[in-house]
Amino acid sequence: MQIKTPEVYSMIEAIGQHFKTNISNRFTRGALSMLALDNATWNQIEELTEKSDNYRYQGYHLDELYMLILAMARFISAARKQAAQSLRYGSVDRLSSQDKVLRDMVVNNFSSNLNILADSVNKLYVKIVEIDKENSPGRQPTYVRFPELNELGRYLVG
Repeated sequence: MQIKTPEVYSMIEAIGQHFKTNISNRFTRGALSMLALDNATWNQIEELTEKSDNYRYQGYHLDELYMLILAMARFISAARKQAAQSLRYGSVDRLSSQDKVLRDMVVNNFSSNLNILADSVNKLYVKIVEIDKENSPGRQPTYVRFPELNELGRYLVG
């Protein structure tokens, strides 16, 4: 089944915008690149955050969307555990005074911005499950085929 709901598109676009602006920016990219995530997960994160226009006409397949949500949840979990520390001790020697202020703002708000991202991903997941259940009368919804979704709350909360 394909999801073509404007509300879902809007939620995904908001996640992508927040990710690019507040999570993966020039001050954090170095620390984030060190996260222990496989290439498939990074590709799925890119699909979710940067390629939503590709899905505008064809829609998202449910199983694909669950995988994108799981990838982002794994990212959030890894970023909480690994990136926050390395951000604090990153090099600031070559930055201008204005860039140092911006970097400090990014570092100081990184944890809060991860929480906002986690909340947005959770809302998207709840909406997708709702759509999945509505479109699965008399049969098992698609999310049942993804046992890792049982870990979603742990990934998002920390």
